[in-house]
Amino acid sequence: MRLSFHGAAKIVTGSCYLLEVGKDKVLIDCGMFQGRKEVTRKNYEGFGFDPSRVTALILTHAHIDHSGLIPKLVKDGFKGTIWSTEPTHDLCQIMFADSAHVIARDTEHENRRRQRQKLPPRRPLYSSEDAKAAVKHFKPVEYDEEIRVTRNIRARFRNAGHILGSAIIELWANEGDREVKLVFSGDLGQRNAPLVRDPTIIEDTDYLIVESTYGDRLHEGVEDRRRTMARIFRETYDRGGRVMIPSFAVERTQELLYGMNELLRDGEMPEMLVFLDSPLAIKATKIFSKHTDWFDPKNMDAFETPFRFKGLVFTQATADSVSLNEYDEPCVIIAGSGMCTAGRIRHHIRHGIGNPRNSVIFVGFQAEGTLGHHLLDGAETIRMMGYEFDVNAKIEQIEGFSAHADYKDLEHWVSSFSKPPRKVFIVHGEERSAVAFKERLEERDLTCAIPSMGDKVDL
Repeated sequence: MRLSFHGAAKIVTGSCYLLEVGKDKVLIDCGMFQGRKEVTRKNYEGFGFDPSRVTALILTHAHIDHSGLIPKLVKDGFKGTIWSTEPTHDLCQIMFADSAHVIARDTEHENRRRQRQKLPPRRPLYSSEDAKAAVKHFKPVEYDEEIRVTRNIRARFRNAGHILGSAIIELWANEGDREVKLVFSGDLGQRNAPLVRDPTIIEDTDYLIVESTYGDRLHEGVEDRRRTMARIFRETYDRGGRVMIPSFAVERTQELLYGMNELLRDGEMPEMLVFLDSPLAIKATKIFSKHTDWFDPKNMDAFETPFRFKGLVFTQATADSVSLNEYDEPCVIIAGSGMCTAGRIRHHIRHGIGNPRNSVIFVGFQAEGTLGHHLLDGAETIRMMGYEFDVNAKIEQIEGFSAHADYKDLEHWVSSFSKPPRKVFIVHGEERSAVAFKERLEERDLTCAIPSMGDKVDL
């Protein structure tokens, strides 16, 4: 019985773990690498295993750093079942299509550069057809439902409290007379989050594979976050500026909309237009509205339409997005991508970053090497689209919007096991975060390890 680590080892993105039990080979997640160029290059490398020999895939949730290489996996020969919750399936359907579109566009730009340098063209990572083919492999699972993944492996999906449909995976592997239990945390959410229920407490496990995205940091509380957001909106409105919010299309955008709904209801936000300028986020918001029964009911009952309010404008067409450059009234623009690596937000930043009346609010994790990370680091100038721009807009951050647990919530979840695991593998975090979290868990007498990419562990 062997567990190997093919992504999200000493980095945040690219989650992918392979469990081998006899002839059975089961993947947990198959995510895309994001961030620095030396990291994103890994998307074009081999998987480190033969996709055609993988029996099944268990998907914790829809975020691209957990799901984004599934179309490539299918393209390269995977023929098994992909187990996920129904909302995860619905979200992946739109996210795979969007990812294929972005890949096609980026490959076209890259090949123009290669042509100038007399280099051979690069083939796209995967196509729209590959994305459509991947979705056909999905099979939906309910929370708390035990499934037979293979002859030797059973699994159960538990609520991770991270995004719509996100799951912790309990997994039982049988080899001869021996049964071993593993728990994969996936991405864990904060306790008392506005939309989703708290992560499920797990009773016991032999081995725990746990994320550490914020293993060295604490978030603002919900009320602090609300006050900060209200302050930024009010101050920017008074300056006559616009608030630009780079936001992930799935969960972060919907939580922002819900939060603005609350502020408007309570008179804490000036009345101004809010432009949701992301076709993907618009589609995701419709899926969130379809699956409100997966959220915490006490929060859903607060509004007839939790993710819609007066003054919210969906801008689907590119022409409508471009026209926002001429809009001169105070407003809010929410657009992707969340780390400013692509998407419409880059155009809004290009046109608005030099204006001191404006604000940019970061509401999510910014991987090293991304434009978002540079801005948060206090860059006075940025270079994008072949030009250099002075940073005069006010740069703000609200960490409380993170869908990830901070180190206190992570510790609380791990320490709630009634029977401590034999060993804890700390993944899905930059090395400094993983090391800090390891030290905290070792203070609780837990045996921990931080695996590197490609590590294989016999269980």
